[in-house]
Amino acid sequence: MSTVAARRLAFAHVFVWWAAIATAGPWDAPASYYNSATGTGATLKSQLHNIIDGHTSRSYGDLRTLLQVTDADPDNPGHILLVYDRVSLDLSSINSGSIPGWDSGNSWNREHTWPQSLGVGSGGPDTSDMHHLRPSTNSVNNARGNKPFGGSYGQPYGDAGGGYWYPGDADAGMIARGMFYMAVRYDGSDSGTGNLELVNGSGGGSTIGDLASLLDWHYRAAPDGFERRRNDIIFDSYQYNRNPFIDHPEYAWSVFVDQQNDTQLSIAGATASADGSSTRDIDLGRVFVGGAAPSQVSVGLDKNGMDGTYFQVTATGAAFTNVGEYSKPVPMGSLAGAFDSFDVGLNASTAAAGSYTGSVIVENLDVTTAGGAGRGANDGNDVVNLAFDVVNHAVASFTDDVLTTSLTIDFGQMTIGSGTLAEELSIFNFDGTGAPAFAADLDIDSVAIVGDGGMSLDLSPTFGVEQGAGVVFDAIFDTSSLGEFANTFTIHLSDEDLVGAQLSTLSLTLLGEVIAAPGLAGDYNGDGRVDAADYTVWRDGNSPDNSPAGYDVWAANYGESIPQSTSVPEPTGVLMVLALFVGSAVRTARVA
Repeated sequence: MSTVAARRLAFAHVFVWWAAIATAGPWDAPASYYNSATGTGATLKSQLHNIIDGHTSRSYGDLRTLLQVTDADPDNPGHILLVYDRVSLDLSSINSGSIPGWDSGNSWNREHTWPQSLGVGSGGPDTSDMHHLRPSTNSVNNARGNKPFGGSYGQPYGDAGGGYWYPGDADAGMIARGMFYMAVRYDGSDSGTGNLELVNGSGGGSTIGDLASLLDWHYRAAPDGFERRRNDIIFDSYQYNRNPFIDHPEYAWSVFVDQQNDTQLSIAGATASADGSSTRDIDLGRVFVGGAAPSQVSVGLDKNGMDGTYFQVTATGAAFTNVGEYSKPVPMGSLAGAFDSFDVGLNASTAAAGSYTGSVIVENLDVTTAGGAGRGANDGNDVVNLAFDVVNHAVASFTDDVLTTSLTIDFGQMTIGSGTLAEELSIFNFDGTGAPAFAADLDIDSVAIVGDGGMSLDLSPTFGVEQGAGVVFDAIFDTSSLGEFANTFTIHLSDEDLVGAQLSTLSLTLLGEVIAAPGLAGDYNGDGRVDAADYTVWRDGNSPDNSPAGYDVWAANYGESIPQSTSVPEPTGVLMVLALFVGSAVRTARVA
């Protein structure tokens, strides 16, 4: 697990994880209504028939009043929406009869979308089944007659040529689902009814077409609020049965086509795996407390396959999407590029530090299983994982458990020629007592030195030190020159590169003294060696004995030296004015 992932997991308490369950819509079926619809093909058709069979039949006369309720214009109170032309008819001016809003069919009448001449009798429940009866103007009703449905989505409503009738884009999907309902509900088992079937072409007898056109419209135009509300009113108040293809549009392919739906969905830009699933990880970024909330991101969907299907989008964790609670259609045919897109985001507050994560899940709702791996019902879910962090400013420290921003190290007295001494130190992105929760990464930018020289740090610019981690470096003392040395290093640091990043400093002082090596005769400069440099000291009159005897001492010991040591002195030889805490169980990184 990456450190960022681990940090996010540690702060998962910031939000509550919810299961990927779509929010119930206002016009949804009761939770158990379709529990027995478990099969496919003819089995599923029979199961759906049994669910919706035996409804309460309303009289044809009742529909003069009831259609005023089911087909009320949601945007225009006191009006009804007429089928095909979608005229919003004002009912308040129709009061010449005994039924308010009805004038014996002069202003509007009751359209059998499945014509009576094509298998719908005059005395059975199919005659007045509200799932296919719609209000219509007389002229439009007469123009349609008993023409089968056909034509291309996008053309004007009306005669589509070839003896077909196009219901208009606003009604095309709704008409298709009404025909699906009739073909499942009526199989001839009810008294006074026939076995209604959908066929390709124009049909005849108790069949109607064109099934191919109806399927095309169904996968182009999903049920809208008007259609869902109408379905629910019929169920709640009048017939007490529902249209399954409004509640579950994914049933249509299995019931009316085959069990080999070949469509596979995937997130645009992601590669589908063998089971059809795909994943895209989106990091919405990091901000400091009080910064801007994360923006929404548009995500596209790709289709592989020729068949139509429906998909549902749900969100988990802090994620959200603008798709809504209802399923969406995938048109039939080959589609180049992303055929649909939707926005995703995270409900995240920047008032306090924390990590926000969530997922948006796309599910292919098709129920067929014979299309092969990754197809239809076998198409694995597609997932968009989202992440966003709100961080506090980083705090730098020389120790990991107690905040230490200033440190002095005294190397003590060292004999000249002792070599280069190194003391290991660390800089931490502080996570000890009093540290800010969920801090930004720490950057080490530069080092400035003021002092006598002879000392240095092997510390280079370092970026992205995570909270709780540290960087190891050495403080170096060169003992090649005599004298007392004092140097102060100012280490410049900053937050990671985010809007509002702050600067900070640490102060490190190094002290030490280099003294002459004792006890080596003729070593007049105290460097631990008797060489020509010592002769120069004697010649210039700067040796302890400037007489010829002093020269003889030098000459007698020429070439001698004191053994050198490059080891770091015992702890008693190094005084740390502020204790350096070592050995803590904190990960550190050695500077290269």
